[in-house]
Amino acid sequence: MIKNYIKTAWRGLVRNKAFSLINVLGLSVGMTACFIIYMYVGFERSYDTFHTRADRIYKVVADVKTPTETITTQGVTSAPVAINLKQDFPEVEEAVRFAGDGFLLRKGDVFFQEKKSVLADSALFDVFDFPLVSGNKKTALKEPMSIVLSQTTAKKYFGNTNPLGQQVLLTGAAINATITGVMKDIPENSQIQADLFVSMSSYRQIYGVPTADSEWTNHGFYTYILLKPGADAKKLASKFPAFMEYHHGRQARELQMQDYLSLEPLRDVYLRSKRDGFVSGSINNVYIFSVIAVFILLIACVNFINLTTARSAERAKEVGVRKVIGAARFQLAGQFIGESVMIALMAFVVSVFLSFMLIPLFNQLAGKIITPGIFHNPLHVLELFVLSLVIGVIAGIYPSFVLSSFKPVNVLRGHLVTGTQRLLLRKGLVVFQFAISIVLMVGTIVVAAQLKYMRSRDLGFNKAHTLFINTNFDKNKDRFKQSLSGIPGVLSSCYSAFIPGGGNTAAYSELENKNGEMQKTNMDLYFVDFDYIHQYQLQLVAGRGFSPAFKTDSTQAMVINETAVRSLGYANPKDAVGKNYSQWGSKGKIIGVVKDFHFQSLLQPVKPLTMRYDPGTFTMISIKLSSKNLPETIKNIEQHWRQIVPNRPFEYAFLDTFFDEQYHAEDRFSNLFFNFAILAIFISCLGLLGLSLYSTLQRTKEIGVRKVLGARATNIVMLLSSGFLKLVLIAFLIALPVAWLGMNKWLDGFAYHIHITWWMFAVAGLTAVLVAFLTISIQGLKAALANPVRALRSE
Repeated sequence: MIKNYIKTAWRGLVRNKAFSLINVLGLSVGMTACFIIYMYVGFERSYDTFHTRADRIYKVVADVKTPTETITTQGVTSAPVAINLKQDFPEVEEAVRFAGDGFLLRKGDVFFQEKKSVLADSALFDVFDFPLVSGNKKTALKEPMSIVLSQTTAKKYFGNTNPLGQQVLLTGAAINATITGVMKDIPENSQIQADLFVSMSSYRQIYGVPTADSEWTNHGFYTYILLKPGADAKKLASKFPAFMEYHHGRQARELQMQDYLSLEPLRDVYLRSKRDGFVSGSINNVYIFSVIAVFILLIACVNFINLTTARSAERAKEVGVRKVIGAARFQLAGQFIGESVMIALMAFVVSVFLSFMLIPLFNQLAGKIITPGIFHNPLHVLELFVLSLVIGVIAGIYPSFVLSSFKPVNVLRGHLVTGTQRLLLRKGLVVFQFAISIVLMVGTIVVAAQLKYMRSRDLGFNKAHTLFINTNFDKNKDRFKQSLSGIPGVLSSCYSAFIPGGGNTAAYSELENKNGEMQKTNMDLYFVDFDYIHQYQLQLVAGRGFSPAFKTDSTQAMVINETAVRSLGYANPKDAVGKNYSQWGSKGKIIGVVKDFHFQSLLQPVKPLTMRYDPGTFTMISIKLSSKNLPETIKNIEQHWRQIVPNRPFEYAFLDTFFDEQYHAEDRFSNLFFNFAILAIFISCLGLLGLSLYSTLQRTKEIGVRKVLGARATNIVMLLSSGFLKLVLIAFLIALPVAWLGMNKWLDGFAYHIHITWWMFAVAGLTAVLVAFLTISIQGLKAALANPVRALRSE
């Protein structure tokens, strides 16, 4: 019997090639999209799960409360926190601190500026599962000037020789460091990323300053703790206020800046933390793509259900005959579900091929390797196979119920009537499909418009044709900067400690407010030279900028932005000029106010900013170039660098490109969103094509009669398309509020964003109508241009 069912199903598929192709193609595309998103979501949720003690590891973060505000630090604490947590609380088994830096490493003639180099405590390998392939994890980072390299980094410097015990020069200052371990490359699904770890005990030798172990106000360390088995994280966190009072209470009251510590579970840091880290993701994006995956799969299943139920009349007599000879309803239902599963398995084969072809492309769009390929893990193929079986059963349940419910007497007499409820359901499913597609189209338009807005908004400074180089405090940096003035095409150059979009420090500050009081707060801080404000074309709204003509400008002067002025209570920027400040041991006067500029991404509001002159902090050189002969100018700059700074690689970037890199996550989100929206529309149109094809076949003779009576091709096309277009318009009306609410919520995540306007909905609606009309017109035109004699010949 089963063999007979398979034969019947196969003959039906072969006999109706067009419908079979639409069903298989729609299901396979839907399954592929759903499966790739499933792998992406699984990868995003897998961050840090490979650590065997992940359930006991927590990140310690701090919020700093001042008399005027509560400052959320960027995921960091002060250095003494980790040391004292382990000493004071028996439930803390270990504590580890990280401090990122970009060390220069040299071995003979091989040298690289290692951007992923990190200072770490010796307990690192006792807390995290970063396996060593050589070296002792207990002692690898214990002694000063000890380095653990990743396997890839080790090969870069030492080739195939054993690096253990060998020495390298660190930081370009000829400090010898010993390779004490080699670890496996850190997997991509780790929010802690490093190519090498340097022992935290090297702090004094590297930076030439005392250790920060007793500096409670220096927030520059990522801190993680490992709790003992059975320890309660919430109870531990409740003891933090008393802990901070004991160690830092008196100083905090004097400074009027109190730290409030809290814990973030390691597995939540990557997706759920609102603070910066080594790398970070977005749980909202995971939710959005999960919903998109479900919707795309539903659209594919809706296609199958619609086409199967629409063609129910063609199989009515088969059902009637089977019932007459004794087939039970559950047997017929089983047969039709089996046919559905067969189509799903055919779609599975196509989906495996599509996944094989598309996964590398998806990895590029996602900006990470979620999997090397579908065959990299045999479990992936099994998961896709199970998914196809589930889809086959789910998609086949309703059609099997409809087909097996036909009464044999009515069917064999030719009195089969399609129920109004089934017709309404079919129309409702079409509306559902296009409503989802239109929501995704609106979302794509809004995301693209927001990204364009962020890139085109006036940032308050000039970033055009500006090249910057991080000198990493090289001793020859001044000679190099002086040599730039003699290079044709170099218009100007300036020093700073930071550049817009590249992060900056924050400092405990006291500034005189409108009441004459020294207002205590933590403010963002830029160190700049005399030419910075002019070269970046920052607009002065009050006072003046830094100038070598005023001797006190190098030690006792500060420039602030408009937001800082408002935070001090002044209504007019001019009122802030001449007021006192005290910041990190420097005291003096505010000499000027610059118009607010975006020194961070548009994801964040402009914060109060202070600017001071301090040559000891200058590491960045910004070079303003002429737009003419850029390649030749850059080549000349490189030649000067290699002559004057031969011990460092020549690495540069253009400021506009660098600033826009802050939006890479949004770019990837936009690209993925757009591609999945296209897939949803494609699958919806496949279903519409199938329904229009069936509708045309059902009305072949009607079309023939109308043509004989004088109907034009345009009349026939409108006749066949009008009903479907009405459904698309209904879908558009349903999609409007859903898209508006959803995208407004997404835009709330940006400090500066566009407003959703009517044209975005109009474009999405018109696109949906146009695509639907073109899809239907393909079959409509074919029917309209056919010879009516052929349609009427059988009458």
